[in-house]
Amino acid sequence: MKAIHYINQFFGQVGGEDAADSKPLFNEKPIGCSLMLDGLMPDIEVTNTIVCGDNYITNHTDEALAEIFAWLDTKQFDIFFAGPAFMAGRYGVGCGLVCKAVAERYGVPVITSMNEENPGVEEYKSSCVIFKGGRKATFMKDDLTLMAKYAEKIAKGEKLLPAAEEGYFPRGIRSEIPAPGGVMAADRVIDMLLKKLSGEPFQTELVIPKTDRIPPAPAVKDLSKCTIALVSSSGVVPSDNPDRIQSASAQKWGKYNIAGMDHLPTGEFKTIHAGFDPEAMCAVPDRGIPLDAMRAYEKEGKFAKLYDYYYVTVGTGTTQNYAAKFGKEIAAELKQAGVDAVILTAT
Repeated sequence: MKAIHYINQFFGQVGGEDAADSKPLFNEKPIGCSLMLDGLMPDIEVTNTIVCGDNYITNHTDEALAEIFAWLDTKQFDIFFAGPAFMAGRYGVGCGLVCKAVAERYGVPVITSMNEENPGVEEYKSSCVIFKGGRKATFMKDDLTLMAKYAEKIAKGEKLLPAAEEGYFPRGIRSEIPAPGGVMAADRVIDMLLKKLSGEPFQTELVIPKTDRIPPAPAVKDLSKCTIALVSSSGVVPSDNPDRIQSASAQKWGKYNIAGMDHLPTGEFKTIHAGFDPEAMCAVPDRGIPLDAMRAYEKEGKFAKLYDYYYVTVGTGTTQNYAAKFGKEIAAELKQAGVDAVILTAT
């Protein structure tokens, strides 16, 4: 079998952030970590490596895929790899979208690997096999080994086991599989019930994800006495982005002083958000942080005071875990400051 491997500009030895906008490069032999992957598979040959900048694949997806497809159309391959992407958000999203597109167009198995915190997992785990990977590049060999082992099973025609046993994220595919020993469902469920009642470990056959249920806050009774704060995922920050908030897959938030300001001046503030064309919001930053409108309402007496700071991060690709962390941290500060209500602005 023949395989093609997709990696980003860093692992493709093109460059770091300075090369994140680089267009797809097509190598007629494996390079970088593709060489390691090739060495892990006796029955599969990695014939080529595709290298593309993280920014280019996510910001110019249609153009990037058109270039990649035009090249892949000239190649013969039986399996497609991408990554591993570890916790690198843009890289993970890039691997996921390329794998999904390749699977849909060519109908070949697609395999990648990401850490559970990578936003690419939630977005693409139903579209491709994503193995549970390490947090950083020191796990490269381990992650590639898992990918290679699974690919070898495909090459040999061996039986593929459920996601939990193979080590990849469940894809939401439910199949009827005969129980070992032919045990009936009624007997299996009673066995699980008895184990549960006895405090013994057991594994359900139908895992239902648990999500937090947050009750809505009570309505503000008297806005005229209320201090309101602005919190946003619009990515509007001072023009030098002093806290270096990531433009996607954010891992931090910022807090900026707006005391005495009636609006956010163009040129002094901008959006760093990578999920939309920033031109309009950079031209009028109040489109992301509506300071001008809030000041007008404040002067009209619709509420007592606008809090002297606004809080901001970027929503695109940000994981639920990080989002929950941001919310708890920001809420704690606002509560300590005596803020009564928050207006959340998104994009």
